[in-house]
Amino acid sequence: MNSIDRDLQALGWDEHFDRQLSIEDAAYCRPVRVMSVHRGKIAIAGAWWAGFCSPHIPGAAPSDHHPTVGDWLLIAAATLQPVRVLDRKNLFKRRAPGDPRREQMIAANVDTVFIVASCNQDFSVARLERYLVMAREVGVNAVIVLTKTDLTDKPETFAEAARAIEPELIVKTVNGRDPADVASLADWCGPGKTVALLGSSGVGKSTLVNTLRGSDSIATQAIRENDGTGRHTTTVREMHRLDQGGWLLDLPGMRELQLSEAAGGIAEVFDDFASAAAECRFSNCSHGNEPGCAVRAAIETGELTVERLERWRNLAAGEDAPHTTKRRSR
Repeated sequence: MNSIDRDLQALGWDEHFDRQLSIEDAAYCRPVRVMSVHRGKIAIAGAWWAGFCSPHIPGAAPSDHHPTVGDWLLIAAATLQPVRVLDRKNLFKRRAPGDPRREQMIAANVDTVFIVASCNQDFSVARLERYLVMAREVGVNAVIVLTKTDLTDKPETFAEAARAIEPELIVKTVNGRDPADVASLADWCGPGKTVALLGSSGVGKSTLVNTLRGSDSIATQAIRENDGTGRHTTTVREMHRLDQGGWLLDLPGMRELQLSEAAGGIAEVFDDFASAAAECRFSNCSHGNEPGCAVRAAIETGELTVERLERWRNLAAGEDAPHTTKRRSR
């Protein structure tokens, strides 16, 4: 393996991207990864050059793929102009806030999602489920990371509530300011791996990023004492190098998490309800007062809960449900 191959692999390059290069591509283009997205420009890095370039791809239609953070992009060696976005492993996107007709790309080519919540009054099982549905729909491994354990004497209570969402769900409780505590996340942050952080504002994502990087270069803000919530700290979608050799994608808090078309992810996260519904007498059962409703029967026996039924209905109806592009078969 030559040094260029090692440099690309350190950025997350693998066979999925390598087999997309033609002989002509190899002769006239260079692969780079999109490290951050700014207004009117993107930061890129490759085996031989790092800097900024325009996100505009000449000749591309509005419906074509345009670069977002985490993408692998071919640029012309002679002009450093973008040529095309390589086929992604996965893509997170949502309806653009304020304009449901447009889609906003969030991040591409993610290996693991850390779904971050805090052990305080802002903790919400429903919010964790929405983020988990997003990860499951895209086919990305998800780990629940519960922060601010130093602010509670019962962190395991929060962890048990999170684990109840799905069997075998990995849940980690950490004090985001303690490097020894955060070291428990190292298994997902190895060389060339990309981890994305999802979570609402004020849950400690920036503090967690700083500790994973061994740096305090990312600004943090105190949460509001009255409700435990915070303001946006991160405003740029950006990849950060980790000491373990991987990359961490800190995404801005998404207050307007209006997501859609995630039937597969919903079915996976709520597979207990999907299984019960399959046993209902009527295929169009609304799980209300219909005779032979297996979902209601399971609720009466305590196998399922009314609260979880309502959250399942809301997501299935498209309320705050994720919109993602599934991983292509390899």
